[in-house]
Amino acid sequence: MSATAEKAIVRRGAYPELTPTALIVGYGLGILIALSIGYASLILGFSIEGSELAAILGFGILRGLMGRSSIVENNINQTIASAVNGASAGMMFSVPALFILGQTDFSAVIMVFATIAGGILGIAFIIPLRKQMIDFERLTYPGGVAVATILKSPGAGIKKAYYLLGGAALSAIVHFISKSMGVEDFNLGAIIGMPEYMNGIWYVSLLTFGAAYIAGKGGLFFIVGGFVSYWILAPIMASTGILPTPDILAAAGQDMPDYLRLELFRPVGIGMLIGGALMGIVLALPLILSAIRSMQQSGKLKTGASLDEMPIKLLYIAVIGAAILLFVIALYSTSEMGWFRGLMMALLGTLWIWVAGVILSECIGRTNWSPLSGMTLIAVTILIIIASGMSDSAAIISSLLVGAAACVAMSQATDLMMDLKTGYLVGASPKKQQIAQFSAAWLGPIVVMALIFVLHNAYGLGSERLPAPQGQALASMIQGILGGDVPVQKYIAGAGLGAMLSATGVGGLGVLVGLGFYLPFNIVLTYSLGTLFRFFTDWKMGKEWSEQMGIPAAAGLIVGEALVGVGFAIYFIIQGMA
Repeated sequence: MSATAEKAIVRRGAYPELTPTALIVGYGLGILIALSIGYASLILGFSIEGSELAAILGFGILRGLMGRSSIVENNINQTIASAVNGASAGMMFSVPALFILGQTDFSAVIMVFATIAGGILGIAFIIPLRKQMIDFERLTYPGGVAVATILKSPGAGIKKAYYLLGGAALSAIVHFISKSMGVEDFNLGAIIGMPEYMNGIWYVSLLTFGAAYIAGKGGLFFIVGGFVSYWILAPIMASTGILPTPDILAAAGQDMPDYLRLELFRPVGIGMLIGGALMGIVLALPLILSAIRSMQQSGKLKTGASLDEMPIKLLYIAVIGAAILLFVIALYSTSEMGWFRGLMMALLGTLWIWVAGVILSECIGRTNWSPLSGMTLIAVTILIIIASGMSDSAAIISSLLVGAAACVAMSQATDLMMDLKTGYLVGASPKKQQIAQFSAAWLGPIVVMALIFVLHNAYGLGSERLPAPQGQALASMIQGILGGDVPVQKYIAGAGLGAMLSATGVGGLGVLVGLGFYLPFNIVLTYSLGTLFRFFTDWKMGKEWSEQMGIPAAAGLIVGEALVGVGFAIYFIIQGMA
Protein backbone atom coordinates (compact mmCIF):
# COMPACT_ATOMS: atom_id res chain seq x y z
CA MET A 1 0.00 0.00 0.00
CA SER A 2 1.37 3.45 -0.90
CA ALA A 3 2.12 6.16 1.64
CA THR A 4 -0.65 8.26 0.15
CA ALA A 5 -3.21 5.49 0.59
CA GLU A 6 -2.09 4.87 4.18
CA LYS A 7 -2.40 8.55 4.98
CA ALA A 8 -5.92 8.62 3.52
CA ILE A 9 -7.30 6.11 6.03
CA VAL A 10 -5.56 7.41 9.16
CA ARG A 11 -8.01 8.96 11.64
CA ARG A 12 -7.17 11.12 14.63
CA GLY A 13 -9.56 11.92 17.45
CA ALA A 14 -13.16 10.90 17.88
CA TYR A 15 -15.40 9.95 14.98
CA PRO A 16 -17.84 12.68 13.91
CA GLU A 17 -21.11 12.23 15.79
CA LEU A 18 -23.45 15.15 16.58
CA THR A 19 -22.60 17.20 13.50
CA PRO A 20 -24.54 19.81 11.47
CA THR A 21 -24.56 17.32 8.60
CA ALA A 22 -26.19 14.62 10.74
CA LEU A 23 -28.71 17.18 12.00
CA ILE A 24 -29.71 18.45 8.54
CA VAL A 25 -29.85 14.98 6.95
CA GLY A 26 -31.81 13.71 9.96
CA TYR A 27 -34.35 16.51 9.61
CA GLY A 28 -34.78 15.82 5.90
CA LEU A 29 -35.15 12.07 6.33
CA GLY A 30 -37.41 12.59 9.34
CA ILE A 31 -39.83 14.67 7.26
CA LEU A 32 -39.79 12.06 4.49
CA ILE A 33 -40.41 9.18 6.90
CA ALA A 34 -43.08 11.03 8.91
CA LEU A 35 -45.02 11.79 5.72
CA SER A 36 -44.72 8.20 4.50
CA ILE A 37 -45.47 6.35 7.73
CA GLY A 38 -48.12 8.85 8.82
CA TYR A 39 -49.97 8.34 5.54
CA ALA A 40 -49.64 4.55 5.80
CA SER A 41 -50.89 4.47 9.41
CA LEU A 42 -54.14 6.20 8.39
CA ILE A 43 -54.77 3.35 5.96
CA LEU A 44 -53.54 0.35 7.95
CA GLY A 45 -54.26 1.43 11.53
CA PHE A 46 -50.78 0.79 12.90
CA SER A 47 -47.44 2.55 12.67
CA ILE A 48 -44.09 1.26 11.45
CA GLU A 49 -40.84 1.97 13.27
CA GLY A 50 -38.79 4.53 11.33
CA SER A 51 -35.32 3.99 12.82
CA GLU A 52 -34.32 1.16 10.46
CA LEU A 53 -35.59 3.09 7.45
CA ALA A 54 -33.63 6.18 8.57
CA ALA A 55 -30.46 4.15 9.06
CA ILE A 56 -30.68 2.63 5.57
CA LEU A 57 -31.35 5.97 3.88
CA GLY A 58 -28.67 7.58 6.05
CA PHE A 59 -26.07 5.22 4.67
CA GLY A 60 -27.19 6.02 1.15
CA ILE A 61 -26.74 9.76 1.75
CA LEU A 62 -23.94 10.05 4.31
CA ARG A 63 -21.72 7.26 3.01
CA GLY A 64 -22.92 6.72 -0.55
CA LEU A 65 -23.27 10.36 -1.67
CA MET A 66 -21.12 12.30 0.80
CA GLY A 67 -18.39 9.77 1.57
CA ARG A 68 -18.84 10.07 5.35
CA SER A 69 -18.13 6.74 7.07
CA SER A 70 -18.80 7.45 10.76
CA ILE A 71 -21.22 4.88 12.20
CA VAL A 72 -22.00 7.06 15.22
CA GLU A 73 -22.79 10.02 12.96
CA ASN A 74 -25.31 7.90 11.07
CA ASN A 75 -26.65 6.77 14.42
CA ILE A 76 -27.30 10.43 15.31
CA ASN A 77 -28.91 10.88 11.89
CA GLN A 78 -31.34 8.02 12.49
CA THR A 79 -31.98 9.22 16.07
CA ILE A 80 -33.03 12.64 14.75
CA ALA A 81 -35.07 11.20 11.86
CA SER A 82 -36.95 8.74 14.07
CA ALA A 83 -37.57 11.52 16.62
CA VAL A 84 -39.24 13.60 13.90
CA ASN A 85 -41.28 10.53 12.96
CA GLY A 86 -42.13 9.96 16.64
CA ALA A 87 -44.94 12.50 16.29
CA SER A 88 -46.45 10.42 13.48
CA ALA A 89 -47.81 7.52 15.53
CA GLY A 90 -48.70 9.77 18.46
CA MET A 91 -50.75 12.21 16.41
CA MET A 92 -52.22 9.76 13.87
CA PHE A 93 -53.64 7.68 16.74
CA SER A 94 -55.36 10.68 18.35
CA VAL A 95 -55.85 13.85 16.26
CA PRO A 96 -57.99 12.22 13.49
CA ALA A 97 -60.67 11.61 16.14
CA LEU A 98 -61.35 15.36 16.15
CA PHE A 99 -62.10 15.33 12.42
CA ILE A 100 -64.16 12.14 12.65
CA LEU A 101 -66.26 13.72 15.42
CA GLY A 102 -66.70 16.89 13.36
CA GLN A 103 -64.71 19.07 15.78
CA THR A 104 -62.61 20.87 13.18
CA ASP A 105 -62.66 24.34 14.74
CA PHE A 106 -59.79 23.63 17.14
CA SER A 107 -56.57 25.64 16.95
CA ALA A 108 -53.92 23.80 14.93
CA VAL A 109 -51.26 26.08 16.43
CA ILE A 110 -52.26 25.11 19.98
CA MET A 111 -52.30 21.44 18.97
CA VAL A 112 -48.76 21.73 17.60
CA PHE A 113 -47.50 23.38 20.79
CA ALA A 114 -49.31 20.78 22.90
CA THR A 115 -47.66 17.87 21.08
CA ILE A 116 -44.25 19.55 21.18
CA ALA A 117 -44.65 19.98 24.94
CA GLY A 118 -45.70 16.34 25.23
CA GLY A 119 -42.69 15.18 23.24
CA ILE A 120 -40.31 17.14 25.48
CA LEU A 121 -41.95 15.69 28.59
CA GLY A 122 -41.70 12.13 27.28
CA ILE A 123 -38.01 12.52 26.46
CA ALA A 124 -37.12 14.24 29.74
CA PHE A 125 -38.95 11.68 31.86
CA ILE A 126 -37.34 8.64 30.22
CA ILE A 127 -33.69 9.78 30.12
CA PRO A 128 -32.95 9.09 33.83
CA LEU A 129 -33.94 5.44 33.28
CA ARG A 130 -31.40 4.76 30.53
CA LYS A 131 -28.72 3.27 32.77
CA GLN A 132 -31.16 1.07 34.65
CA MET A 133 -33.00 -0.30 31.61
CA ILE A 134 -30.08 -0.59 29.18
CA ASP A 135 -26.82 -0.74 31.15
CA PHE A 136 -28.01 -2.80 34.13
CA GLU A 137 -31.20 -4.65 33.23
CA ARG A 138 -29.91 -5.11 29.65
CA LEU A 139 -33.40 -5.10 28.12
CA THR A 140 -33.30 -6.49 24.59
CA TYR A 141 -35.05 -3.78 22.52
CA PRO A 142 -35.15 -5.93 19.35
CA GLY A 143 -35.81 -2.91 17.13
CA GLY A 144 -32.72 -1.16 18.49
CA VAL A 145 -30.62 -4.27 17.93
CA ALA A 146 -31.82 -4.47 14.31
CA VAL A 147 -30.74 -0.88 13.64
CA ALA A 148 -27.36 -1.49 15.28
CA THR A 149 -26.85 -4.46 12.96
CA ILE A 150 -27.42 -2.20 9.94
CA LEU A 151 -25.04 0.45 11.27
CA LYS A 152 -22.31 -2.14 11.78
CA SER A 153 -22.60 -3.28 8.15
CA PRO A 154 -21.69 -0.22 6.05
CA GLY A 155 -21.54 -2.06 2.73
CA ALA A 156 -24.85 -3.81 3.35
CA GLY A 157 -26.35 -0.49 4.40
CA ILE A 158 -25.59 1.13 1.03
CA LYS A 159 -26.99 -1.86 -0.88
CA LYS A 160 -30.17 -1.68 1.18
CA ALA A 161 -30.48 2.00 0.27
CA TYR A 162 -30.40 1.10 -3.43
CA TYR A 163 -33.09 -1.55 -2.95
CA LEU A 164 -35.20 0.93 -1.00
CA LEU A 165 -34.92 3.62 -3.67
CA GLY A 166 -35.76 1.08 -6.36
CA GLY A 167 -38.87 0.01 -4.49
CA ALA A 168 -39.85 3.64 -3.97
CA ALA A 169 -39.54 4.39 -7.70
CA LEU A 170 -41.63 1.35 -8.67
CA SER A 171 -44.34 2.13 -6.11
CA ALA A 172 -44.47 5.80 -7.08
CA ILE A 173 -44.91 4.95 -10.79
CA VAL A 174 -47.61 2.36 -10.12
CA HIS A 175 -49.56 4.63 -7.77
CA PHE A 176 -49.26 7.61 -10.12
CA ILE A 177 -50.72 5.55 -12.97
CA SER A 178 -53.42 4.14 -10.66
CA LYS A 179 -54.49 7.61 -9.45
CA SER A 180 -54.29 9.16 -12.90
CA MET A 181 -56.51 6.46 -14.42
CA GLY A 182 -58.84 6.33 -11.42
CA VAL A 183 -58.21 2.60 -10.95
CA GLU A 184 -57.73 2.06 -7.22
CA ASP A 185 -59.60 -1.26 -6.93
CA PHE A 186 -59.79 -4.45 -8.97
CA ASN A 187 -63.02 -6.44 -8.70
CA LEU A 188 -61.72 -9.96 -9.24
CA GLY A 189 -64.71 -11.37 -7.37
CA ALA A 190 -67.16 -10.16 -10.01
CA ILE A 191 -65.01 -11.66 -12.79
CA ILE A 192 -64.89 -15.14 -11.27
CA GLY A 193 -68.50 -15.11 -10.05
CA MET A 194 -67.82 -14.76 -6.32
CA PRO A 195 -70.90 -13.93 -4.17
CA GLU A 196 -71.15 -10.20 -3.43
CA TYR A 197 -71.08 -10.73 0.35
CA MET A 198 -67.60 -12.30 0.07
CA ASN A 199 -66.32 -8.94 -1.23
CA GLY A 200 -63.69 -10.05 -3.76
CA ILE A 201 -62.41 -6.53 -4.50
CA TRP A 202 -58.63 -6.00 -4.30
CA TYR A 203 -57.00 -2.69 -3.35
CA VAL A 204 -54.36 -1.63 -5.92
CA SER A 205 -51.61 -0.63 -3.47
CA LEU A 206 -47.94 -1.57 -3.31
CA LEU A 207 -47.77 0.33 0.01
CA THR A 208 -50.12 -2.23 1.55
CA PHE A 209 -48.12 -5.06 -0.02
CA GLY A 210 -44.85 -3.62 1.35
CA ALA A 211 -46.20 -3.10 4.87
CA ALA A 212 -47.38 -6.72 4.93
CA TYR A 213 -44.00 -7.98 3.73
CA ILE A 214 -42.20 -6.07 6.49
CA ALA A 215 -44.60 -7.31 9.17
CA GLY A 216 -44.20 -10.94 8.02
CA LYS A 217 -45.68 -13.39 10.51
CA GLY A 218 -46.65 -10.48 12.73
CA GLY A 219 -49.39 -9.48 10.28
CA LEU A 220 -50.89 -12.95 9.95
CA PHE A 221 -53.55 -12.38 12.61
CA PHE A 222 -54.57 -9.12 10.91
CA ILE A 223 -55.36 -11.14 7.79
CA VAL A 224 -57.23 -13.76 9.83
CA GLY A 225 -59.64 -11.11 11.14
CA GLY A 226 -60.61 -10.01 7.63
CA PHE A 227 -61.00 -13.48 6.18
CA VAL A 228 -63.05 -14.68 9.16
CA SER A 229 -65.38 -11.71 8.64
CA TYR A 230 -66.08 -12.02 4.92
CA TRP A 231 -65.22 -15.56 3.96
CA ILE A 232 -66.52 -17.42 7.03
CA LEU A 233 -69.07 -15.32 8.95
CA ALA A 234 -70.67 -13.72 5.87
CA PRO A 235 -71.33 -17.10 4.12
CA ILE A 236 -72.75 -18.49 7.36
CA MET A 237 -75.11 -15.52 7.66
CA ALA A 238 -76.07 -15.89 3.98
CA SER A 239 -76.87 -19.59 4.42
CA THR A 240 -79.05 -18.91 7.48
CA GLY A 241 -80.97 -16.05 5.87
CA ILE A 242 -79.68 -13.37 8.25
CA LEU A 243 -78.38 -11.02 5.56
CA PRO A 244 -80.77 -8.31 4.27
CA THR A 245 -82.52 -8.67 0.92
CA PRO A 246 -81.56 -6.54 -2.12
CA ASP A 247 -84.74 -4.45 -1.64
CA ILE A 248 -83.75 -3.53 1.91
CA LEU A 249 -80.21 -2.65 0.81
CA ALA A 250 -81.50 -0.50 -2.04
CA ALA A 251 -83.81 1.39 0.32
CA ALA A 252 -80.85 2.05 2.63
CA GLY A 253 -78.62 3.10 -0.28
CA GLN A 254 -76.04 0.39 0.47
CA ASP A 255 -74.60 -2.60 -1.30
CA MET A 256 -73.89 -5.84 0.56
CA PRO A 257 -70.16 -5.20 1.28
CA ASP A 258 -70.99 -1.71 2.65
CA TYR A 259 -73.73 -3.14 4.86
CA LEU A 260 -71.48 -5.83 6.30
CA ARG A 261 -68.64 -3.42 7.01
CA LEU A 262 -70.57 -0.41 8.29
CA GLU A 263 -73.36 -2.12 10.20
CA LEU A 264 -71.60 -5.18 11.57
CA PHE A 265 -67.88 -5.78 11.20
CA ARG A 266 -66.65 -2.21 11.76
CA PRO A 267 -68.37 -1.65 15.15
CA VAL A 268 -67.32 -5.11 16.32
CA GLY A 269 -63.77 -4.34 15.14
CA ILE A 270 -63.71 -1.05 17.06
CA GLY A 271 -64.77 -2.90 20.19
CA MET A 272 -62.00 -5.44 19.62
CA LEU A 273 -59.44 -2.65 19.25
CA ILE A 274 -60.49 -1.18 22.59
CA GLY A 275 -60.82 -4.49 24.44
CA GLY A 276 -57.56 -5.88 23.05
CA ALA A 277 -55.62 -2.73 23.88
CA LEU A 278 -56.93 -2.57 27.45
CA MET A 279 -56.21 -6.27 28.04
CA GLY A 280 -52.68 -5.54 26.84
CA ILE A 281 -52.37 -3.05 29.70
CA VAL A 282 -53.59 -5.66 32.18
CA LEU A 283 -51.08 -8.19 30.89
CA ALA A 284 -48.34 -5.56 31.24
CA LEU A 285 -48.85 -5.31 35.02
CA PRO A 286 -45.69 -7.35 35.82
CA LEU A 287 -43.76 -4.98 33.58
CA ILE A 288 -45.37 -2.04 35.37
CA LEU A 289 -44.04 -3.33 38.69
CA SER A 290 -40.63 -3.85 37.10
CA ALA A 291 -40.74 -0.30 35.75
CA ILE A 292 -41.50 1.07 39.22
CA ARG A 293 -38.50 -0.81 40.60
CA SER A 294 -36.42 0.63 37.75
CA MET A 295 -37.44 4.14 38.75
CA GLN A 296 -36.47 3.46 42.36
CA GLN A 297 -33.12 1.97 41.36
CA SER A 298 -32.48 4.83 38.95
CA GLY A 299 -32.86 7.37 41.71
CA LYS A 300 -30.30 5.57 43.87
CA LEU A 301 -27.78 5.36 41.02
CA LYS A 302 -27.70 9.16 40.56
CA THR A 303 -27.44 8.78 36.82
CA GLY A 304 -27.62 12.53 36.25
CA ALA A 305 -24.12 12.91 37.69
CA SER A 306 -22.65 10.72 35.02
CA LEU A 307 -20.61 12.48 32.35
CA ASP A 308 -22.32 10.59 29.54
CA GLU A 309 -25.83 11.80 30.49
CA MET A 310 -27.54 15.16 30.21
CA PRO A 311 -27.42 17.13 33.51
CA ILE A 312 -30.42 16.23 35.65
CA LYS A 313 -31.13 19.92 36.30
CA LEU A 314 -31.75 20.49 32.61
CA LEU A 315 -34.22 17.60 32.64
CA TYR A 316 -36.04 19.14 35.60
CA ILE A 317 -36.27 22.43 33.72
CA ALA A 318 -37.59 20.61 30.64
CA VAL A 319 -40.24 18.78 32.69
CA ILE A 320 -41.39 21.90 34.56
CA GLY A 321 -41.40 24.06 31.44
CA ALA A 322 -43.33 21.51 29.38
CA ALA A 323 -45.85 20.92 32.19
CA ILE A 324 -46.48 24.67 32.47
CA LEU A 325 -46.93 24.88 28.70
CA LEU A 326 -49.40 21.99 28.90
CA PHE A 327 -51.37 23.90 31.57
CA VAL A 328 -51.48 27.06 29.45
CA ILE A 329 -52.58 25.02 26.43
CA ALA A 330 -55.35 23.29 28.39
CA LEU A 331 -56.46 26.65 29.80
CA TYR A 332 -56.75 28.29 26.39
CA SER A 333 -58.05 25.25 24.50
CA THR A 334 -61.63 26.42 25.04
CA SER A 335 -63.37 29.40 26.66
CA GLU A 336 -65.20 27.02 29.01
CA MET A 337 -61.98 25.78 30.63
CA GLY A 338 -61.43 27.14 34.16
CA TRP A 339 -58.01 27.36 35.74
CA PHE A 340 -58.68 24.51 38.20
CA ARG A 341 -59.89 22.09 35.52
CA GLY A 342 -56.99 23.15 33.27
CA LEU A 343 -54.53 22.58 36.12
CA MET A 344 -55.99 19.12 36.79
CA MET A 345 -55.70 18.20 33.10
CA ALA A 346 -52.08 19.37 32.96
CA LEU A 347 -51.06 17.61 36.19
CA LEU A 348 -52.78 14.32 35.41
CA GLY A 349 -51.59 14.48 31.80
CA THR A 350 -48.01 15.01 32.99
CA LEU A 351 -48.30 12.19 35.53
CA TRP A 352 -49.71 9.81 32.91
CA ILE A 353 -46.95 10.72 30.47
CA TRP A 354 -44.38 9.78 33.11
CA VAL A 355 -45.97 6.48 34.15
CA ALA A 356 -47.08 5.36 30.67
CA GLY A 357 -43.76 6.30 29.08
CA VAL A 358 -41.89 4.06 31.50
CA ILE A 359 -44.36 1.20 31.08
CA LEU A 360 -44.22 1.34 27.30
CA SER A 361 -40.43 1.51 27.28
CA GLU A 362 -40.32 -1.58 29.46
CA CYS A 363 -42.83 -3.39 27.23
CA ILE A 364 -41.05 -2.62 23.97
CA GLY A 365 -37.69 -3.39 25.56
CA ARG A 366 -38.77 -6.90 26.46
CA THR A 367 -41.25 -7.82 23.72
CA ASN A 368 -40.86 -5.25 20.88
CA TRP A 369 -44.62 -4.63 21.27
CA SER A 370 -46.03 -1.36 22.58
CA PRO A 371 -49.68 -0.99 23.76
CA LEU A 372 -49.63 2.69 22.77
CA SER A 373 -53.25 2.74 21.62
CA GLY A 374 -54.47 1.32 24.94
CA MET A 375 -52.49 3.88 26.91
CA THR A 376 -53.97 6.64 24.74
CA LEU A 377 -57.51 5.37 25.31
CA ILE A 378 -56.97 5.42 29.06
CA ALA A 379 -55.44 8.91 28.96
CA VAL A 380 -58.32 10.39 26.95
CA THR A 381 -60.87 8.65 29.18
CA ILE A 382 -59.34 10.30 32.26
CA LEU A 383 -59.27 13.68 30.52
CA ILE A 384 -62.89 13.38 29.29
CA ILE A 385 -64.00 12.68 32.87
CA ILE A 386 -62.14 15.79 34.06
CA ALA A 387 -63.77 17.80 31.26
CA SER A 388 -67.29 16.65 32.22
CA GLY A 389 -69.56 19.61 32.88
CA MET A 390 -68.45 21.49 29.79
CA SER A 391 -70.24 21.28 26.45
CA ASP A 392 -69.49 18.17 24.38
CA SER A 393 -67.50 20.20 21.85
CA ALA A 394 -65.33 21.85 24.51
CA ALA A 395 -64.79 18.55 26.35
CA ILE A 396 -63.74 16.74 23.17
CA ILE A 397 -61.35 19.42 21.95
CA SER A 398 -59.64 20.02 25.31
CA SER A 399 -59.27 16.32 26.18
CA LEU A 400 -57.89 15.43 22.74
CA LEU A 401 -55.44 18.33 22.83
CA VAL A 402 -53.90 17.07 26.05
CA GLY A 403 -54.46 13.44 24.98
CA ALA A 404 -52.52 13.96 21.75
CA ALA A 405 -49.69 15.51 23.78
CA ALA A 406 -49.63 12.44 26.01
CA CYS A 407 -49.66 10.10 23.00
CA VAL A 408 -46.71 11.90 21.36
CA ALA A 409 -44.86 11.84 24.69
CA MET A 410 -45.25 8.08 24.99
CA SER A 411 -44.16 7.58 21.39
CA GLN A 412 -41.05 9.75 21.91
CA ALA A 413 -40.12 7.93 25.12
CA THR A 414 -40.17 4.48 23.49
CA ASP A 415 -38.40 5.76 20.38
CA LEU A 416 -35.57 7.29 22.42
CA MET A 417 -35.01 4.16 24.47
CA MET A 418 -34.75 2.03 21.32
CA ASP A 419 -32.30 4.52 19.81
CA LEU A 420 -30.26 4.58 23.03
CA LYS A 421 -30.06 0.79 22.85
CA THR A 422 -28.69 1.12 19.32
CA GLY A 423 -26.20 3.71 20.54
CA TYR A 424 -25.14 1.43 23.38
CA LEU A 425 -24.33 -1.34 20.87
CA VAL A 426 -22.38 0.88 18.44
CA GLY A 427 -20.46 2.89 21.05
CA ALA A 428 -22.34 6.20 20.72
CA SER A 429 -22.54 8.93 23.34
CA PRO A 430 -25.90 8.80 25.20
CA LYS A 431 -25.68 12.51 25.97
CA LYS A 432 -25.35 13.42 22.29
CA GLN A 433 -28.24 11.14 21.36
CA GLN A 434 -30.39 12.75 24.04
CA ILE A 435 -29.53 16.22 22.73
CA ALA A 436 -30.36 15.04 19.21
CA GLN A 437 -33.77 13.74 20.32
CA PHE A 438 -34.62 17.06 22.00
CA SER A 439 -33.44 18.97 18.92
CA ALA A 440 -35.94 17.12 16.71
CA ALA A 441 -39.00 17.05 19.01
CA TRP A 442 -40.33 20.35 17.60
CA LEU A 443 -40.35 19.42 13.90
CA GLY A 444 -42.52 16.28 13.82
CA PRO A 445 -45.74 17.88 15.15
CA ILE A 446 -45.53 20.67 12.56
CA VAL A 447 -45.05 18.23 9.68
CA VAL A 448 -47.72 15.77 10.83
CA MET A 449 -50.29 18.49 11.59
CA ALA A 450 -49.85 19.89 8.09
CA LEU A 451 -50.15 16.38 6.64
CA ILE A 452 -53.38 15.72 8.57
CA PHE A 453 -55.04 18.85 7.20
CA VAL A 454 -53.90 18.14 3.65
CA LEU A 455 -55.17 14.55 3.70
CA HIS A 456 -58.45 15.45 5.40
CA ASN A 457 -59.20 18.22 2.91
CA ALA A 458 -58.38 15.92 -0.02
CA TYR A 459 -59.84 12.57 1.07
CA GLY A 460 -61.55 12.96 4.45
CA LEU A 461 -60.26 11.23 7.61
CA GLY A 462 -62.40 8.25 8.54
CA SER A 463 -63.40 7.70 4.90
CA GLU A 464 -62.94 4.45 3.01
CA ARG A 465 -59.85 5.99 1.38
CA LEU A 466 -58.30 6.88 4.76
CA PRO A 467 -60.14 4.81 7.40
CA ALA A 468 -57.94 5.96 10.35
CA PRO A 469 -58.88 2.91 12.49
CA GLN A 470 -57.25 4.10 15.71
CA GLY A 471 -58.92 7.50 15.39
CA GLN A 472 -62.26 5.80 14.76
CA ALA A 473 -61.85 3.67 17.87
CA LEU A 474 -60.98 6.71 19.97
CA ALA A 475 -63.90 8.71 18.52
CA SER A 476 -66.32 5.86 19.23
CA MET A 477 -65.12 5.58 22.81
CA ILE A 478 -65.59 9.33 23.32
CA GLN A 479 -69.11 9.15 21.87
CA GLY A 480 -69.90 6.31 24.25
CA ILE A 481 -68.63 8.25 27.28
CA LEU A 482 -70.59 11.37 26.28
CA GLY A 483 -73.74 9.32 25.71
CA GLY A 484 -73.88 9.46 21.93
CA ASP A 485 -75.86 7.18 19.66
CA VAL A 486 -73.46 4.28 19.24
CA PRO A 487 -74.01 0.52 18.78
CA VAL A 488 -73.10 -0.29 22.36
CA GLN A 489 -73.93 -4.00 22.17
CA LYS A 490 -71.62 -4.54 19.20
CA TYR A 491 -68.84 -2.57 20.90
CA ILE A 492 -69.21 -4.60 24.09
CA ALA A 493 -69.24 -7.89 22.18
CA GLY A 494 -66.17 -6.85 20.23
CA ALA A 495 -64.40 -5.63 23.37
CA GLY A 496 -64.99 -8.97 25.07
CA LEU A 497 -63.70 -10.89 22.07
CA GLY A 498 -60.66 -8.61 21.72
CA ALA A 499 -59.85 -8.96 25.42
CA MET A 500 -60.09 -12.76 25.25
CA LEU A 501 -57.80 -12.89 22.22
CA SER A 502 -55.21 -10.65 23.86
CA ALA A 503 -55.45 -12.71 27.05
CA THR A 504 -53.86 -15.61 25.13
CA GLY A 505 -50.53 -13.89 25.69
CA VAL A 506 -49.81 -13.25 22.00
CA GLY A 507 -48.75 -9.60 21.92
CA GLY A 508 -51.48 -7.40 20.43
CA LEU A 509 -53.56 -10.33 19.12
CA GLY A 510 -56.93 -8.74 19.91
CA VAL A 511 -55.87 -5.47 18.28
CA LEU A 512 -54.56 -7.16 15.12
CA VAL A 513 -57.65 -9.34 14.60
CA GLY A 514 -59.82 -6.31 15.38
CA LEU A 515 -58.08 -4.34 12.64
CA GLY A 516 -58.93 -7.15 10.23
CA PHE A 517 -62.61 -6.83 11.20
CA TYR A 518 -62.56 -3.03 11.01
CA LEU A 519 -60.67 -2.24 7.80
CA PRO A 520 -62.21 -2.50 4.31
CA PHE A 521 -61.65 -6.05 3.07
CA ASN A 522 -59.98 -4.87 -0.15
CA ILE A 523 -57.06 -3.67 1.99
CA VAL A 524 -56.90 -7.01 3.83
CA LEU A 525 -56.85 -8.96 0.54
CA THR A 526 -53.91 -6.97 -0.84
CA TYR A 527 -52.15 -7.16 2.51
CA SER A 528 -52.45 -10.95 2.41
CA LEU A 529 -50.43 -11.02 -0.83
CA GLY A 530 -47.52 -9.27 0.87
CA THR A 531 -47.64 -11.70 3.78
CA LEU A 532 -47.71 -14.73 1.49
CA PHE A 533 -44.82 -13.36 -0.55
CA ARG A 534 -42.79 -12.90 2.66
CA PHE A 535 -43.44 -16.52 3.61
CA PHE A 536 -42.40 -17.57 0.10
CA THR A 537 -39.11 -15.63 0.09
CA ASP A 538 -38.25 -16.81 3.61
CA TRP A 539 -38.77 -20.39 2.47
CA LYS A 540 -37.29 -20.24 -1.05
CA MET A 541 -34.63 -17.52 -0.80
CA GLY A 542 -33.87 -17.71 2.91
CA LYS A 543 -34.52 -15.29 5.77
CA GLU A 544 -31.25 -13.50 5.16
CA TRP A 545 -32.35 -12.60 1.62
CA SER A 546 -35.65 -11.28 2.97
CA GLU A 547 -33.91 -9.13 5.56
CA GLN A 548 -31.10 -7.86 3.33
CA MET A 549 -33.06 -7.28 0.10
CA GLY A 550 -36.78 -7.86 0.57
CA ILE A 551 -37.45 -5.63 3.58
CA PRO A 552 -35.56 -2.56 2.26
CA ALA A 553 -37.38 -2.85 -1.09
CA ALA A 554 -40.70 -3.23 0.76
CA ALA A 555 -39.92 -0.12 2.80
CA GLY A 556 -39.41 1.69 -0.50
CA LEU A 557 -42.86 0.59 -1.65
CA ILE A 558 -44.31 2.41 1.37
CA VAL A 559 -42.30 5.58 0.77
CA GLY A 560 -43.01 5.82 -2.98
CA GLU A 561 -46.78 5.38 -2.79
CA ALA A 562 -47.13 7.58 0.29
CA LEU A 563 -45.29 10.50 -1.31
CA VAL A 564 -47.35 10.24 -4.51
CA GLY A 565 -50.54 10.00 -2.42
CA VAL A 566 -49.62 13.15 -0.50
CA GLY A 567 -48.70 14.87 -3.77
CA PHE A 568 -52.11 14.05 -5.27
CA ALA A 569 -53.79 15.32 -2.09
CA ILE A 570 -52.02 18.67 -2.46
CA TYR A 571 -52.97 18.76 -6.15
CA PHE A 572 -56.65 18.10 -5.35
CA ILE A 573 -56.68 20.93 -2.80
CA ILE A 574 -55.06 23.40 -5.20
CA GLN A 575 -57.42 22.33 -7.97
CA GLY A 576 -60.40 22.83 -5.66
CA MET A 577 -59.22 26.34 -4.78
CA ALA A 578 -58.83 27.33 -8.43
